[in-house]
Amino acid sequence: MKTLYQLSSEITRLTNLIETRYPELYKFLDEDTMTLPTLAHPKIDAHVLKEYVQSLKQMLQHYLESHRITSYPELDLE
Repeated sequence: MKTLYQLSSEITRLTNLIETRYPELYKFLDEDTMTLPTLAHPKIDAHVLKEYVQSLKQMLQHYLESHRITSYPELDLE
């Protein structure tokens, strides 16, 4: 399993990529239910961060497929 640091770095990389290459998607990050905790003090652990990484990848993959954009190697959406 990836460390918290690795997961945080991956989240940063993906959000920066979305912001710079796909700014039309960036506005949806604020509305993602993964970023809206339902508790006053939510527990953030590796599992939660991994789920968020997956949600970012899925959102980006869906966007690329629906707009018929050829995936770039640096995306690493696997």
